[in-house]
Amino acid sequence: MADVTKEEVLAVLAKVRGPDLEGDIVSRGMVSDVFISDNKVYFSITVPAARANELEPLRVAAERTVKAMPGVKGALVTLTADRKAGSAPPPRPQPAAPAAHSHSHGHAHDHGHSHPPQGQQPGQPPQREKPGVPGVGAIIAVASGKGGVGKSTTAVNLALGLQANGLRVGILDADIYGPSVPRLLKITGRPQQIENRIIKPMENYGLKAMSMGFLVDEETAMIWRGPMVQSALLQMLREVAWGDLDVLVVDMPPGTGDVQLTMAQQVPLAGAVIVSTPQDLALLDARKGIAMFRKVEVPLLGIVENMSYFLAPDTGKRYDIFGHGGARSEAERIGVPFLGEVPLTIDIRERSDAGTPVVASDPEGASAKIYREIAARVWAELGGLTPRPAPAIVFE
Repeated sequence: MADVTKEEVLAVLAKVRGPDLEGDIVSRGMVSDVFISDNKVYFSITVPAARANELEPLRVAAERTVKAMPGVKGALVTLTADRKAGSAPPPRPQPAAPAAHSHSHGHAHDHGHSHPPQGQQPGQPPQREKPGVPGVGAIIAVASGKGGVGKSTTAVNLALGLQANGLRVGILDADIYGPSVPRLLKITGRPQQIENRIIKPMENYGLKAMSMGFLVDEETAMIWRGPMVQSALLQMLREVAWGDLDVLVVDMPPGTGDVQLTMAQQVPLAGAVIVSTPQDLALLDARKGIAMFRKVEVPLLGIVENMSYFLAPDTGKRYDIFGHGGARSEAERIGVPFLGEVPLTIDIRERSDAGTPVVASDPEGASAKIYREIAARVWAELGGLTPRPAPAIVFE
Protein backbone atom coordinates (compact mmCIF):
# COMPACT_ATOMS: atom_id res chain seq x y z
CA MET A 1 0.00 0.00 0.00
CA ALA A 2 1.35 3.42 -1.03
CA ASP A 3 2.25 5.96 1.61
CA VAL A 4 -0.31 8.65 2.37
CA THR A 5 0.60 12.06 0.93
CA LYS A 6 0.05 15.58 2.22
CA GLU A 7 -2.08 16.36 -0.85
CA GLU A 8 -4.39 13.42 -0.13
CA VAL A 9 -4.83 14.53 3.48
CA LEU A 10 -5.65 18.10 2.47
CA ALA A 11 -8.15 16.83 -0.12
CA VAL A 12 -9.99 14.89 2.57
CA LEU A 13 -9.85 17.79 5.03
CA ALA A 14 -11.40 20.05 2.40
CA LYS A 15 -14.65 18.18 3.12
CA VAL A 16 -14.65 19.29 6.77
CA ARG A 17 -16.81 22.37 7.23
CA GLY A 18 -15.42 25.42 8.97
CA PRO A 19 -16.92 27.11 12.04
CA ASP A 20 -20.60 28.06 11.59
CA LEU A 21 -20.57 25.86 8.44
CA GLU A 22 -18.86 28.63 6.45
CA GLY A 23 -16.55 27.13 3.83
CA ASP A 24 -14.11 24.36 4.71
CA ILE A 25 -11.12 24.37 7.02
CA VAL A 26 -8.58 24.09 4.16
CA SER A 27 -9.87 26.90 1.96
CA ARG A 28 -10.19 29.12 5.03
CA GLY A 29 -6.50 28.62 5.78
CA MET A 30 -7.12 26.99 9.16
CA VAL A 31 -4.95 23.90 8.61
CA SER A 32 -1.25 24.08 9.47
CA ASP A 33 1.49 22.33 7.53
CA VAL A 34 0.63 18.62 7.43
CA PHE A 35 3.40 16.41 8.75
CA ILE A 36 3.39 12.66 7.96
CA SER A 37 5.70 10.05 9.47
CA ASP A 38 5.23 6.30 9.19
CA ASN A 39 1.72 6.98 7.78
CA LYS A 40 0.78 8.83 10.97
CA VAL A 41 -0.58 12.30 10.28
CA TYR A 42 0.11 15.37 12.44
CA PHE A 43 -1.40 18.84 11.99
CA SER A 44 -3.16 21.61 13.87
CA ILE A 45 -6.24 23.72 13.20
CA THR A 46 -6.05 27.43 13.99
CA VAL A 47 -9.25 28.82 15.52
CA PRO A 48 -10.22 32.10 17.22
CA ALA A 49 -8.85 32.08 20.75
CA ALA A 50 -12.19 32.94 22.32
CA ARG A 51 -13.86 29.93 20.64
CA ALA A 52 -11.22 27.26 21.26
CA ASN A 53 -13.32 25.23 23.73
CA GLU A 54 -16.47 25.59 21.65
CA LEU A 55 -14.77 24.29 18.50
CA GLU A 56 -13.40 21.04 19.99
CA PRO A 57 -15.96 19.05 17.88
CA LEU A 58 -14.30 20.53 14.78
CA ARG A 59 -10.96 19.02 15.84
CA VAL A 60 -12.63 15.66 16.54
CA ALA A 61 -14.31 15.67 13.11
CA ALA A 62 -11.04 16.45 11.32
CA GLU A 63 -9.18 13.74 13.23
CA ARG A 64 -11.88 11.16 12.57
CA THR A 65 -11.91 12.05 8.86
CA VAL A 66 -8.15 11.59 8.48
CA LYS A 67 -8.07 8.37 10.52
CA ALA A 68 -10.66 6.90 8.14
CA MET A 69 -8.32 7.33 5.16
CA PRO A 70 -6.93 4.09 3.70
CA GLY A 71 -3.33 3.59 4.78
CA VAL A 72 -3.45 6.04 7.71
CA LYS A 73 -2.19 4.40 10.91
CA GLY A 74 -3.14 7.26 13.21
CA ALA A 75 -3.67 10.99 13.47
CA LEU A 76 -2.71 13.64 16.02
CA VAL A 77 -4.79 16.77 15.54
CA THR A 78 -4.70 19.77 17.86
CA LEU A 79 -6.40 23.13 18.09
CA THR A 80 -4.21 26.24 18.23
CA ALA A 81 -5.49 29.70 19.02
CA ASP A 82 -3.45 32.56 17.64
CA ARG A 83 -4.27 36.17 18.39
CA LYS A 84 -3.03 39.32 16.75
CA ALA A 85 -0.35 41.32 18.50
CA GLY A 86 -1.77 43.99 20.76
CA SER A 87 -5.18 42.37 21.15
CA ALA A 88 -6.47 41.52 24.58
CA PRO A 89 -5.64 38.00 25.72
CA PRO A 90 -8.60 35.62 25.95
CA PRO A 91 -9.85 34.79 29.44
CA ARG A 92 -8.25 31.69 30.90
CA PRO A 93 -10.70 28.84 31.45
CA GLN A 94 -10.87 27.57 35.02
CA PRO A 95 -8.76 24.39 35.05
CA ALA A 96 -9.81 21.26 36.82
CA ALA A 97 -8.15 20.88 40.19
CA PRO A 98 -5.11 18.60 40.01
CA ALA A 99 -5.54 15.25 41.63
CA ALA A 100 -4.36 15.04 45.20
CA HIS A 101 -1.07 13.22 45.50
CA SER A 102 0.44 12.16 48.76
CA HIS A 103 4.13 11.69 49.38
CA SER A 104 5.92 9.52 51.84
CA HIS A 105 9.14 11.53 51.57
CA GLY A 106 8.38 14.47 53.79
CA HIS A 107 7.51 16.85 50.96
CA ALA A 108 4.08 18.29 50.29
CA HIS A 109 2.78 20.56 47.54
CA ASP A 110 0.29 23.20 48.55
CA HIS A 111 -2.41 23.65 45.95
CA GLY A 112 -4.47 25.90 48.18
CA HIS A 113 -5.87 29.24 47.06
CA SER A 114 -6.12 31.03 50.38
CA HIS A 115 -3.57 33.73 49.53
CA PRO A 116 -3.10 35.84 46.40
CA PRO A 117 -0.42 34.63 43.98
CA GLN A 118 2.99 36.25 44.09
CA GLY A 119 3.21 39.31 41.90
CA GLN A 120 -0.54 39.96 41.87
CA GLN A 121 -1.37 43.63 42.37
CA PRO A 122 -4.19 44.81 44.66
CA GLY A 123 -7.42 45.27 42.77
CA GLN A 124 -6.43 42.89 39.96
CA PRO A 125 -8.62 39.85 39.31
CA PRO A 126 -7.08 36.67 40.74
CA GLN A 127 -4.79 34.77 38.39
CA ARG A 128 -5.82 31.27 37.41
CA GLU A 129 -3.75 28.35 38.60
CA LYS A 130 -2.09 26.32 35.87
CA PRO A 131 -3.64 22.85 35.66
CA GLY A 132 -1.31 20.15 36.92
CA VAL A 133 -0.93 16.59 35.70
CA PRO A 134 -3.07 14.14 37.67
CA GLY A 135 -0.95 11.91 39.87
CA VAL A 136 2.25 13.90 39.30
CA GLY A 137 3.77 15.74 42.26
CA ALA A 138 6.57 18.12 41.30
CA ILE A 139 7.44 18.99 37.68
CA ILE A 140 10.99 20.26 37.27
CA ALA A 141 12.69 21.59 34.14
CA VAL A 142 16.32 20.81 33.25
CA ALA A 143 17.50 23.58 30.96
CA SER A 144 20.58 25.17 29.42
CA GLY A 145 21.29 28.40 27.60
CA LYS A 146 23.00 26.61 24.71
CA GLY A 147 23.38 23.16 23.21
CA GLY A 148 26.34 20.85 23.68
CA VAL A 149 26.68 21.18 27.46
CA GLY A 150 25.37 17.69 28.27
CA LYS A 151 21.93 18.79 29.42
CA SER A 152 20.05 15.66 28.28
CA THR A 153 22.65 13.34 29.81
CA THR A 154 22.32 15.32 33.04
CA ALA A 155 18.51 15.20 32.90
CA VAL A 156 18.42 11.42 32.44
CA ASN A 157 20.95 10.71 35.18
CA LEU A 158 19.24 13.22 37.48
CA ALA A 159 15.95 11.38 36.96
CA LEU A 160 17.65 8.06 37.65
CA GLY A 161 19.36 9.58 40.69
CA LEU A 162 16.02 10.75 42.10
CA GLN A 163 14.68 7.25 41.51
CA ALA A 164 17.71 5.65 43.17
CA ASN A 165 17.00 7.88 46.17
CA GLY A 166 13.59 6.27 46.56
CA LEU A 167 11.26 8.43 44.46
CA ARG A 168 8.80 7.57 41.68
CA VAL A 169 10.09 9.38 38.62
CA GLY A 170 9.22 10.00 34.97
CA ILE A 171 10.98 11.98 32.25
CA LEU A 172 9.48 14.06 29.45
CA ASP A 173 11.70 14.89 26.49
CA ALA A 174 10.51 18.38 25.54
CA ASP A 175 13.13 18.84 22.82
CA ILE A 176 10.76 18.46 19.86
CA TYR A 177 13.42 19.17 17.24
CA GLY A 178 16.26 17.07 18.67
CA PRO A 179 14.96 14.44 21.08
CA SER A 180 17.74 12.55 22.89
CA VAL A 181 15.91 10.57 25.57
CA PRO A 182 15.05 7.52 23.37
CA ARG A 183 18.74 6.91 22.66
CA LEU A 184 19.95 7.77 26.17
CA LEU A 185 17.46 5.31 27.68
CA LYS A 186 17.85 2.75 24.87
CA ILE A 187 14.12 2.71 24.13
CA THR A 188 12.77 1.80 20.68
CA GLY A 189 9.30 1.21 19.30
CA ARG A 190 6.08 3.18 19.43
CA PRO A 191 3.97 3.94 22.51
CA GLN A 192 0.51 2.38 22.70
CA GLN A 193 -2.64 4.47 22.66
CA ILE A 194 -5.25 3.46 25.22
CA GLU A 195 -8.70 4.88 25.88
CA ASN A 196 -9.66 8.53 25.23
CA ARG A 197 -6.52 9.36 23.20
CA ILE A 198 -4.34 8.70 26.24
CA ILE A 199 -0.86 7.35 25.46
CA LYS A 200 0.93 4.77 27.57
CA PRO A 201 4.50 6.00 28.25
CA MET A 202 7.52 3.96 27.28
CA GLU A 203 9.73 2.62 30.08
CA ASN A 204 13.27 1.47 30.81
CA TYR A 205 15.38 1.29 33.97
CA GLY A 206 12.15 1.85 35.90
CA LEU A 207 11.68 5.33 34.37
CA LYS A 208 8.48 6.21 32.55
CA ALA A 209 9.39 8.27 29.50
CA MET A 210 7.72 10.20 26.70
CA SER A 211 9.41 11.81 23.70
CA MET A 212 8.60 12.94 20.19
CA GLY A 213 11.42 10.56 19.26
CA PHE A 214 9.05 7.66 20.02
CA LEU A 215 6.49 8.96 17.52
CA VAL A 216 8.66 9.79 14.50
CA ASP A 217 11.73 8.24 12.94
CA GLU A 218 15.10 9.34 14.34
CA GLU A 219 16.21 10.90 11.05
CA THR A 220 12.97 12.80 10.44
CA ALA A 221 13.33 16.59 10.40
CA MET A 222 10.67 18.26 12.55
CA ILE A 223 9.91 21.43 10.60
CA TRP A 224 7.19 22.82 12.87
CA ARG A 225 6.16 26.33 13.79
CA GLY A 226 5.47 27.45 17.34
CA PRO A 227 1.77 26.52 17.63
CA MET A 228 2.43 22.95 16.51
CA VAL A 229 5.30 22.61 18.97
CA GLN A 230 3.15 23.94 21.79
CA SER A 231 0.29 21.57 21.02
CA ALA A 232 2.53 18.51 20.73
CA LEU A 233 4.31 19.36 23.97
CA LEU A 234 1.12 19.80 26.00
CA GLN A 235 -0.30 16.56 24.61
CA MET A 236 2.85 14.64 25.56
CA LEU A 237 2.52 16.12 29.03
CA ARG A 238 -1.21 15.88 29.73
CA GLU A 239 -2.42 13.05 27.51
CA VAL A 240 0.04 10.44 28.80
CA ALA A 241 -0.81 7.88 31.49
CA TRP A 242 2.02 8.86 33.83
CA GLY A 243 0.44 7.21 36.87
CA ASP A 244 1.59 8.26 40.34
CA LEU A 245 4.92 10.08 40.23
CA ASP A 246 6.76 12.08 42.87
CA VAL A 247 8.75 13.94 40.22
CA LEU A 248 8.47 14.47 36.47
CA VAL A 249 11.78 15.65 35.01
CA VAL A 250 11.41 17.69 31.81
CA ASP A 251 14.43 17.74 29.49
CA MET A 252 14.06 21.15 27.85
CA PRO A 253 15.58 22.12 24.50
CA PRO A 254 18.49 24.57 24.71
CA GLY A 255 17.82 28.28 24.60
CA THR A 256 14.79 30.41 25.46
CA GLY A 257 12.21 29.68 22.75
CA ASP A 258 8.64 28.46 22.30
CA VAL A 259 8.96 25.32 24.42
CA GLN A 260 10.40 27.16 27.41
CA LEU A 261 7.69 29.82 27.28
CA THR A 262 4.95 27.20 26.88
CA MET A 263 6.22 25.26 29.89
CA ALA A 264 6.57 28.38 32.01
CA GLN A 265 3.17 29.78 31.05
CA GLN A 266 0.99 26.67 31.06
CA VAL A 267 2.64 24.12 33.35
CA PRO A 268 2.97 24.38 37.16
CA LEU A 269 6.74 24.07 37.26
CA ALA A 270 8.07 23.54 40.78
CA GLY A 271 11.49 24.73 39.69
CA ALA A 272 14.29 24.67 37.13
CA VAL A 273 17.80 23.19 37.09
CA ILE A 274 20.32 25.00 34.88
CA VAL A 275 23.17 23.00 33.29
CA SER A 276 26.32 24.78 32.15
CA THR A 277 29.96 24.05 31.47
CA PRO A 278 32.61 26.13 33.30
CA GLN A 279 33.82 28.41 30.52
CA ASP A 280 32.70 32.02 30.21
CA LEU A 281 30.91 31.62 26.85
CA ALA A 282 28.65 28.86 28.18
CA LEU A 283 27.93 30.86 31.32
CA LEU A 284 26.87 33.87 29.24
CA ASP A 285 24.18 31.72 27.63
CA ALA A 286 23.25 30.11 30.95
CA ARG A 287 22.56 33.58 32.35
CA LYS A 288 19.93 34.10 29.65
CA GLY A 289 18.12 30.94 30.73
CA ILE A 290 18.34 31.97 34.37
CA ALA A 291 16.96 35.43 33.54
CA MET A 292 14.07 33.89 31.59
CA PHE A 293 12.99 31.60 34.43
CA ARG A 294 13.18 34.47 36.88
CA LYS A 295 11.12 36.68 34.59
CA VAL A 296 8.33 34.10 34.42
CA GLU A 297 8.58 33.42 38.18
CA VAL A 298 9.80 29.82 38.03
CA PRO A 299 12.02 29.08 41.07
CA LEU A 300 15.63 28.22 40.33
CA LEU A 301 16.60 24.99 42.09
CA GLY A 302 20.26 25.50 41.24
CA ILE A 303 23.09 25.17 38.74
CA VAL A 304 25.01 22.04 37.72
CA GLU A 305 28.53 22.44 36.34
CA ASN A 306 28.83 19.68 33.75
CA MET A 307 32.16 18.66 32.15
CA SER A 308 33.65 20.41 35.17
CA TYR A 309 37.02 18.70 34.75
CA PHE A 310 38.51 15.79 32.81
CA LEU A 311 39.79 12.64 34.48
CA ALA A 312 42.35 10.75 32.38
CA PRO A 313 41.25 7.10 32.24
CA ASP A 314 44.83 5.73 32.35
CA THR A 315 46.38 7.87 35.09
CA GLY A 316 43.38 9.33 36.88
CA LYS A 317 45.01 12.75 36.55
CA ARG A 318 42.66 15.71 36.51
CA TYR A 319 42.69 18.33 33.74
CA ASP A 320 40.57 21.53 33.79
CA ILE A 321 39.98 21.56 30.04
CA PHE A 322 37.17 24.14 30.10
CA GLY A 323 38.41 26.00 33.14
CA HIS A 324 36.84 25.16 36.47
CA GLY A 325 34.46 26.65 39.02
CA GLY A 326 32.71 29.10 36.70
CA ALA A 327 29.25 27.74 37.40
CA ARG A 328 29.85 27.69 41.16
CA SER A 329 30.99 31.32 41.05
CA GLU A 330 27.97 32.26 38.96
CA ALA A 331 25.62 30.54 41.40
CA GLU A 332 27.18 32.46 44.30
CA ARG A 333 27.02 35.71 42.35
CA ILE A 334 23.30 35.48 41.60
CA GLY A 335 22.31 33.81 44.86
CA VAL A 336 21.08 30.40 43.69
CA PRO A 337 22.20 26.99 44.97
CA PHE A 338 25.18 25.25 43.40
CA LEU A 339 24.12 21.64 42.94
CA GLY A 340 27.42 19.99 42.08
CA GLU A 341 30.21 19.28 39.61
CA VAL A 342 30.02 16.44 37.08
CA PRO A 343 33.39 15.45 35.55
CA LEU A 344 33.99 14.77 31.88
CA THR A 345 34.80 11.06 31.77
CA ILE A 346 35.06 8.47 29.04
CA ASP A 347 32.74 6.26 31.09
CA ILE A 348 29.85 8.74 31.16
CA ARG A 349 30.21 9.41 27.44
CA GLU A 350 30.40 5.74 26.41
CA ARG A 351 27.51 4.65 28.62
CA SER A 352 25.34 7.54 27.43
CA ASP A 353 26.01 6.71 23.78
CA ALA A 354 25.16 3.05 24.48
CA GLY A 355 21.87 3.94 26.17
CA THR A 356 23.09 2.61 29.52
CA PRO A 357 23.35 5.75 31.72
CA VAL A 358 25.84 5.48 34.56
CA VAL A 359 23.34 5.76 37.42
CA ALA A 360 21.53 2.66 36.10
CA SER A 361 24.45 0.64 34.71
CA ASP A 362 27.11 1.42 37.34
CA PRO A 363 25.10 2.46 40.41
CA GLU A 364 28.05 2.07 42.82
CA GLY A 365 30.50 4.01 40.65
CA ALA A 366 31.90 7.46 41.40
CA SER A 367 29.88 9.18 38.64
CA ALA A 368 26.61 7.63 39.78
CA LYS A 369 27.31 8.83 43.31
CA ILE A 370 27.75 12.40 42.04
CA TYR A 371 24.39 12.31 40.22
CA ARG A 372 22.64 10.84 43.29
CA GLU A 373 24.07 13.63 45.44
CA ILE A 374 22.86 16.24 42.94
CA ALA A 375 19.43 14.56 42.93
CA ALA A 376 19.33 14.72 46.73
CA ARG A 377 20.12 18.45 46.67
CA VAL A 378 17.42 19.06 44.02
CA TRP A 379 14.84 17.20 46.12
CA ALA A 380 15.87 19.19 49.20
CA GLU A 381 15.50 22.44 47.27
CA LEU A 382 12.00 21.39 46.22
CA GLY A 383 10.94 21.38 49.87
CA GLY A 384 8.91 24.51 50.57
CA LEU A 385 8.47 25.44 46.90
CA THR A 386 5.01 25.37 45.37
CA PRO A 387 3.88 25.77 41.75
CA ARG A 388 3.33 29.40 40.75
CA PRO A 389 0.33 30.84 38.87
CA ALA A 390 0.80 31.39 35.17
CA PRO A 391 2.47 34.70 34.32
CA ALA A 392 1.00 36.78 31.54
CA ILE A 393 3.38 36.47 28.57
CA VAL A 394 2.36 38.87 25.80
CA PHE A 395 4.26 39.46 22.58
CA GLU A 396 3.76 42.94 21.17
